[in-house]
Amino acid sequence: MTVEWKGVMPALTSKFTKDDSLDLPLFKKNLDAQLEAGVHGIILGGTLGEASVLSNTEKEQLVKFAIENVAGKVPVILNIAEGSTKEAIQQAAHAKNWGAQGLMLLPPMRYKPDHREAVSFFKAIAGSTDLPIMIYNNPVDYKTEVTLDMFAELIECNNIQAVKESTRDVTNVTRMVNRFGDRLKILCGVDTLAFEELCLGATGWVAGLVCAFPKETVAIYELVKQGKLEEALKIYRWFMPLLELDIHPKLVQYIKLAETRAGIGSEYVRSPRLILEGEERKNILKIIDDGIAARPVLKK
Repeated sequence: MTVEWKGVMPALTSKFTKDDSLDLPLFKKNLDAQLEAGVHGIILGGTLGEASVLSNTEKEQLVKFAIENVAGKVPVILNIAEGSTKEAIQQAAHAKNWGAQGLMLLPPMRYKPDHREAVSFFKAIAGSTDLPIMIYNNPVDYKTEVTLDMFAELIECNNIQAVKESTRDVTNVTRMVNRFGDRLKILCGVDTLAFEELCLGATGWVAGLVCAFPKETVAIYELVKQGKLEEALKIYRWFMPLLELDIHPKLVQYIKLAETRAGIGSEYVRSPRLILEGEERKNILKIIDDGIAARPVLKK
């Protein structure tokens, strides 16, 4: 299956049981809701997927389980976030062997590379695999910016095809289109900027709150692409207090709580993250429950 790098691609959460093992039946329930809503791909092993605390065996389970249950409807993409080039190359090989159809790739973890080092890192991984790659550009959370000058070198690799744009600077979409045309597909990676970036030419949305509200997320994307901006904006404005849960260090806990209230997830996270409690939980619950109470009726 080819990856078209467009549409809504949920960065899915990993579901855990109370005893801290993978909850595959609950993962399937959420996955089914995503597919029913019409998402265009799924991404595993991102920040929301708590990949840093998953074992390789668990990643393999999730990828193979997702591929089996997606049944060819949409591509399954695995995120790679590693500190060493060698390990990142190994993860790319695993992804291929497990059946993933594409990769999302972060710069090196824990070390901030310079221009030459970052380009070398990405090119080494791209050269090791034939899987299509989306570069995840998130300098706010991961401290390394993939600059336009870096991308100018990276597009020498044919399988580097897209960017998850998470710089939080919407003008970067225009800069990339001006410089590279449609050579790199651009997917918005920040929920609170999705409408704006889709209007500016982004081809897709790597979404977070879609994990709890898949139909509304897909509706916004489809309406924008149909030019029905007023209809899309009405949903987007309703959605905004919920979308803001995606830009907080505890986005995993917040979005998992939203999934739970929506009936397609649980609050269980893996340590060092802890389930929300006290005033914090009460405040986040109010945002979620207020949103659910005012949930728009979508046109069929």
